[in-house]
Amino acid sequence: MPEIYGHVYGVEFHAVGKLSKYTAEDLQLRPGDRVIAMGEFGLDVGTVRYGPVIMRIDQLSEEIKPILRKMTEEDEEVHRKNQEDSEKAFEICKELIKKHGLPMRLLEARYMFDRSRIVFYFGADSRVDFRELVKDLARTFKTRIELRQVGIRDEVKMQGSLGLCGMVACCVRFLRNFESITLKHAKKQQLLINPAKISGRCGRLLCCLAYEQDLYEEELKDIPDEGTVVEYQNKTCKVLTVNIFLKMLTLVADDGQLLKIPFDEFRKSQVSFLSDTDPEELLREKDEDIELEEDDK
Repeated sequence: MPEIYGHVYGVEFHAVGKLSKYTAEDLQLRPGDRVIAMGEFGLDVGTVRYGPVIMRIDQLSEEIKPILRKMTEEDEEVHRKNQEDSEKAFEICKELIKKHGLPMRLLEARYMFDRSRIVFYFGADSRVDFRELVKDLARTFKTRIELRQVGIRDEVKMQGSLGLCGMVACCVRFLRNFESITLKHAKKQQLLINPAKISGRCGRLLCCLAYEQDLYEEELKDIPDEGTVVEYQNKTCKVLTVNIFLKMLTLVADDGQLLKIPFDEFRKSQVSFLSDTDPEELLREKDEDIELEEDDK
């Protein structure tokens, strides 16, 4: 089979949609350009986020569709009209949700470029039976209706938010894929386990806890957790503190003596862990690896 190469662009259609690869051989495009292409729900307006990148497209696992064209002035006018009608559809849908008494938070309504479908994005705390709502929407708009429930993180991403740091939340600015964050992250980074301090507006643990986790894992490799009992220099000791910034362990021996030991020196020493498990296993057990479940997918 011959090798097939092409100019590939990353195109984004919506804030909570994935970044999809598209080809465009005869178009001069750059990041920020708006284009017309077939998206998940039909003909849609997308924004180029990266490219062009020359790639061997015959080996890509996903189907690569072509970008149809860069948006023209006529396309821009159609898009503006669709946006105005989308705002009206949003208000109508909100009233219908109230009429049916559905426990859902409407976030956005979007007409596809060719008006073949309207997509309504909503958040909810549980599954919602919206079949009657869909029937009313179809009768009202006389086009295909798609109701898409998003997870709580995507809900905040769509609405916008400030983080505890005072900056625009990472999910709003640049995060596309959400990692699984557990209490293990916070404990490994020696943070005070205070939900108000380590949770975002979504109520989930802060996404930024993942940014430095690999560094902490590497720096604390073979270093016992606080509270671990070890035998060091023929003394039974308990790990009192672990200071990753000073790279220093503080042990308290059974005779009350305090020992301050650099990480490197500790790693080179003959140390026996008197706990039933090694430090990494002890950390896992203590943390219970509490993972906050995501509904994003």
